[in-house]
Amino acid sequence: MRDLPFRIIVGAFGCVLALLVLAIGVELTRQSWLSIQKFGFHFWTTDTWDPVAGQFGALPFIWGTLYSSLLALAIAAPVALGIAIFVSELCPAWLQTPLVFLTELLAAIPSIVYGLWGIFVLVPAIRALEIWMPEPLRAIPLLSGPPLGVGMLAAGVILAVMIVPFTSAVAREVLQTVPAAQREGAYALGATRFEAIRAALFYARTGIIGSIMLGFGRALGETMAVTMVIGNNPQVSASLFAPQYTMAAVVANEFTEASDELYLHALVEIGLVLFVITLVVNAGSRLLIWGLGRSGRTRPSRVADVEASAA
Repeated sequence: MRDLPFRIIVGAFGCVLALLVLAIGVELTRQSWLSIQKFGFHFWTTDTWDPVAGQFGALPFIWGTLYSSLLALAIAAPVALGIAIFVSELCPAWLQTPLVFLTELLAAIPSIVYGLWGIFVLVPAIRALEIWMPEPLRAIPLLSGPPLGVGMLAAGVILAVMIVPFTSAVAREVLQTVPAAQREGAYALGATRFEAIRAALFYARTGIIGSIMLGFGRALGETMAVTMVIGNNPQVSASLFAPQYTMAAVVANEFTEASDELYLHALVEIGLVLFVITLVVNAGSRLLIWGLGRSGRTRPSRVADVEASAA
């Protein structure tokens, strides 16, 4: 009973987070109610964005946000995992501290700096790549588009650069928590260095997936760097080189230009859509991690089986 006041206090602190999320959702809904009433669910599926005519649809921005984030994840996840494996398993002791410091330093760089780097370095490189590509390749829908440099590929690459430090740092910490007995058991069974690392990766798979989803969440909400290199054209296109748009970018670009109430409410509703998508992605990742963790607890001999098969 003496712990009851302490439990109440820390429980209240925990409830603050839930109340904050609820308050954000309620306020976004209230500030976008005019748009919700007029367009309903068609706001999610319409690709027309015409402030002059009062027609608003979020589909190009939803597409651009998910496309750029998934593209960044596909590029960044292998790189980040490779960095984490090297630093935690293979790196010489004298090099480990500088690499960890550089990784954390990259995570601290403001997004506007990444955006400037994208404009002056990444965009010209992608433009040169587009110009160099043969015409048969440029006829493929995935690679079609004007040779501008700005577009989905530039946004995906710059997002990948931004999320690599976060993902690799978390994955590195997860790998370092793997018990030494896991590796020693693999070596005792005659496993190679690669097979021992593979066993450690399997043991830490839940935390690694969590680190990847953390990077995905970071990519979904990124604004300035993406705004500077994606081209800001509200269209749905599968092309890597076509200028497109994201939800965060359109709110940042047009919020101060909203000349009427419906326009303003439509922009706020885009923020609400981004909020909902972020919640769904995070909830899905938590369910995935929970499922993997439960599977690992119900089948504790699986790591040993992997090590034995590796031997």
